[in-house]
Amino acid sequence: MAEPQVEVRRSKRRKQTVSAYRDGGKVVVLLPARMTRAEEKHWVDEMLGRLRRSETRRKSPARNSDEALMDRCAELSRRYLDGRAVPEGVRWVAPMRTRWASCTPTEGTIRVSRRLREVPSWVLDYVLVHELSHLLVPGHGSDFWEWVNRYPRTERAIGYLEGLTAAADLGSDLADDIEVR
Repeated sequence: MAEPQVEVRRSKRRKQTVSAYRDGGKVVVLLPARMTRAEEKHWVDEMLGRLRRSETRRKSPARNSDEALMDRCAELSRRYLDGRAVPEGVRWVAPMRTRWASCTPTEGTIRVSRRLREVPSWVLDYVLVHELSHLLVPGHGSDFWEWVNRYPRTERAIGYLEGLTAAADLGSDLADDIEVR
């Protein structure tokens, strides 16, 4: 596969961080102005590699399987919910009209909208922790949010989903379902 066209943008206001994103057929790498050409080359190579790995993970058929969702739920439950949330089943479903995902606590099942197949892993992880928390607390009360907020990127993921909802003009129902407290 041919290397993409790369545009390097330097900024005097940028002090330490380096970031990159795709803009059509090219990759834009944002660097601090003070970096040397050798540092620039290093960071361009590094950021191209990171983008490739991220895109490969997102497109991976394994990530998009129901089995992978179940495995991810097990890991997230261990890490953030003391291993207490154990679903009977987790599966991808056709895009839902008003939700990103849903849980039926009485059956222990979780359904995740296929719309989330393309989001970053940390956003999907938030949605899974949210639904796993419903296995512990069915409603959206403060005790529910205590569990959900154990996931460190909760507020960031909610913001991402709110932006995705607005950008896709999916309606306020989706945004309301991910509201914080």
